[in-house]
Amino acid sequence: MKVKQLSLSSGNWLEELSQIDNSPSILLLFVSPLFSDKENLVKELASAYPEATMIGCSTSGEISGVNVKDDSVSLTAIELEKVDHKFFAVQVEDMKHSFCAGGKLAEKLNNDDLKHVLVLSDGLNVNGGDLVAGFRSIMPNVSITGGLAGDGSDFNQTFVIANGEIKDKIIVGLGFYGEGLKVGFSSQGGWDSFGIDRLVTKSDKNVLYELDGMPALELYKSYLGDNADKLPGSGLLFPLSMRVNDHDAPVVRTILGIDEESQSLTFAGNLPEGSYVRLMKANVDRLIDGAKDSAKGAFSAIEENAQLAILISCVGRRLVLKQLVEEEIEVVEEIVGENTSITGFYSYGEIAPFGEFSPCELHNQTMTITTISEC
Repeated sequence: MKVKQLSLSSGNWLEELSQIDNSPSILLLFVSPLFSDKENLVKELASAYPEATMIGCSTSGEISGVNVKDDSVSLTAIELEKVDHKFFAVQVEDMKHSFCAGGKLAEKLNNDDLKHVLVLSDGLNVNGGDLVAGFRSIMPNVSITGGLAGDGSDFNQTFVIANGEIKDKIIVGLGFYGEGLKVGFSSQGGWDSFGIDRLVTKSDKNVLYELDGMPALELYKSYLGDNADKLPGSGLLFPLSMRVNDHDAPVVRTILGIDEESQSLTFAGNLPEGSYVRLMKANVDRLIDGAKDSAKGAFSAIEENAQLAILISCVGRRLVLKQLVEEEIEVVEEIVGENTSITGFYSYGEIAPFGEFSPCELHNQTMTITTISEC
């Protein structure tokens, strides 16, 4: 595997493309919604590398090396030498079709020698929990990582890049095939829970209506105080920890939107009736430690130096860390090493198992890391 990592700026991106010095099989693009030349960039890459598969998505911040940027593109040109890959995309016209879309994409990718799937999804029109469940229904034993596209903290529109097209309401999957692939992955958070457990007494998939028989939005606002006026954006600072039963590891759910009329909250993933949730808040040191633990988990799984590390971290973590945000990237580099190319983005949801022997889950507010090497 040969990897070339570039950070493209609006002013001179065309000249910067000349630095690609390999023959890419895959072009991975994480693109700021503020990057105005994205259509021209995609056309230029499609023309220059017609045989390469091009995938990517919009972001809430681009990760390139140890830098976190806005109004840029984190471009990774990947030349595969021992591993085959396949690319497919599916359209999702309505959020309620997310499970079927995940299953359909999994069916297209599934094969006896499939080793890993990288999935990127629209961040606002897809139920990430149902999407992951659809994948697991077809390929329960295949590792899957990826994330939901971001749009800063605006929650207006996200997009996905599927070869020469830039579209919303779409999911792309990239399958890696063959024994020559080594992949590691991990997803860790670092948030602290507070308050009491609340029972989900009324919900419809990812829309939460009642907690302990009380209107969910009203109860949630009572915790936020002055931050309630800044919803849904301020909800990124106060996610919910959810557990279905006492034996499951809790997962984190982040707000995508609110409805004053129904007093409901819409989340990136499902909150089933009968589950328990608890409010969470951030601790900067714990968030950075969570990123470090995630790197250790992803790195140890491949037992050698990684050639590429794909980091997908939640936009809520970036809002909390503020000017310290690059510290969570730097601690990852300390673990994976300076010779590992690092790319990634800040997302509206992260897709990964907790670790090597765990099922794939939709996460929020985590640092999810995928390490890839050829052997």
